[in-house]
Amino acid sequence: MRWDKTNIFPMTNVEAIGLLLACVGTACWAVCFGWMHRISVKQETMLKELHDVTGRIETLSKEEHDLIRQVHPAVAKIKESVEDVAVAVEAEDSSGQRGSRRHS
Repeated sequence: MRWDKTNIFPMTNVEAIGLLLACVGTACWAVCFGWMHRISVKQETMLKELHDVTGRIETLSKEEHDLIRQVHPAVAKIKESVEDVAVAVEAEDSSGQRGSRRHS
């Protein structure tokens, strides 16, 4: 290889192409790194929102469970009283004390 005063970078075409491809590869790596970082930040934000939503759902589920526990005994009592009323109504209908309410 000859050093020529007019040529600032003493290299052949193959070496110049190799240097150019190395620079392009480095630039692509930098762009890819930035892109992946941006995706990672968005993913982290989405996971945080998902975690918050699951926390709210868990809280609501616990409250619903507590409400069902409070209401369950009352439901059993209501069911018993409805059964008592149904028995009383059937007794009245079968004894004929009440007028016929059923339409044929």
